[in-house]
Amino acid sequence: MTQMLLGIAPEWVPTFENFVAGRNVEVLAAVRSALDTAQGERAIYVWGDAGGGKSHLLKAAVGVAASKGLSVSYASGHVPVEAQVVAIDDVDRLDERAQIELFALYNQMRESKGLLLMSGPQTPTLLRLRDDLRTRLCWGLVYQLHALNDAEKADALRQHAHARGFELPNEVVAYLLRHGRRDLPSLLSTLDALDERCLQLKRGASVPILKEVMNG
Repeated sequence: MTQMLLGIAPEWVPTFENFVAGRNVEVLAAVRSALDTAQGERAIYVWGDAGGGKSHLLKAAVGVAASKGLSVSYASGHVPVEAQVVAIDDVDRLDERAQIELFALYNQMRESKGLLLMSGPQTPTLLRLRDDLRTRLCWGLVYQLHALNDAEKADALRQHAHARGFELPNEVVAYLLRHGRRDLPSLLSTLDALDERCLQLKRGASVPILKEVMNG
């Protein structure tokens, strides 16, 4: 017999603490530093493959800024309103009008000494954007986010399981990394589904239950 879920699993929130940096220690430090001071470069662009942690990093930065009492604004694929800290994911998806808006916002943020965080799939020089906007993106700090290796993904999975309050056996981690999708968001989503199924069955996480979840 299964039980109904009570929806008591803690909500997972992207933070700097649960961001597994791997080879991205420098970019993490740069974003942290930019939030701690109004000096230095005020625009940071990060790029890399989908599922590599770009959105996590930007959302974590917005969360920290909000906790400091700063006005914040976040959007994906469009330009949000101006604030002291603005984060824009997927700048490659901006249409012509939005690109003009971002160009103007970039200049406004630079004058106001706000912090502008942006992300995309490629280095700015390869993006299909207006020439003047590409130039602006190159003015600031540009970092590539490197994909995590399997050991680093395993750490991320264990951190996520710990945050949700359940134990994740090594054999479950190994099976998920071997047979699951390679990007971290998909792996974490599978882990959430595993946790929910284990709660229904009132059993601990195991490879057989993981197989059931992945095949369902």
